Amino acid sequence: MTTDLDVVRALFDAEARRGARSDGDRSLVEHDGDVVRRVSRGPGWNGVLWSDLDEDTADARIAAQIAYFEGREVPEFEWKMYDYDAPADLGARLLAAGFVPEPPETLMVARVADIAREVATPEGVTLVNVTDVEGVDLMMDVHAQAFGENRPRIRHALITQVTRAPETILAVVAMADGQPVSSARMEITPGASFAGLWGGGTAPQWRGKGIYRALVAHRALAAAELGIPYLQVDASSESRPILERLGFGVLGVTVPYVWVGK
Repeated sequence: MTTDLDVVRALFDAEARRGARSDGDRSLVEHDGDVVRRVSRGPGWNGVLWSDLDEDTADARIAAQIAYFEGREVPEFEWKMYDYDAPADLGARLLAAGFVPEPPETLMVARVADIAREVATPEGVTLVNVTDVEGVDLMMDVHAQAFGENRPRIRHALITQVTRAPETILAVVAMADGQPVSSARMEITPGASFAGLWGGGTAPQWRGKGIYRALVAHRALAAAELGIPYLQVDASSESRPILERLGFGVLGVTVPYVWVGK
């Protein structure tokens, strides 16, 4: 990626974090002084997107967010912390407040113009866009195969999105011999510079065959058609090497800190 990564990171923070926008009837973005949080109107994601804290304010502001979400009686919420967030010991303060960290992910970005190319799928594999409940259930089948768990809240949120706000998502499933073997989605904020690649998973026996790369290319082409300049991924350790080979650059590391309600 030839673009200055510091410039791209500043744009990402300004648009996707500090300047995040509400997305219709699915969620509300609230700007609470030095904290920006997303509040789901249903069973979707709740959490802190951005903060501007220092050593004097951090503990009190963390406690205030806990009190806020507990007041809404959400089952859990996430503080999405980036390694360049202040103060430098924010992660330790979240731990002390009772948050539980999930595995770190690498924040990666690519210019769509650099990676939008022909989609090459393995022989016998086809990519199908998801537009209805049946398609979402195919994605959930893949999710169970890839990650060994069922996520009914994700299923409900995806059904709501593909049926009520299709302009905000491109969901796709890879099929082989009539069976779902991989799936992924692209989250779209109309008018934004970034689209997010999420949920990529492949059944174990189908890994290493190029399906993940095909799903990235499929979504990159769709982003190019929509005029979206950048793609953003929170990459696992498994997907990071693939994305680097495709042209994604590293902006930082993010750790989801999760608070589970009492």
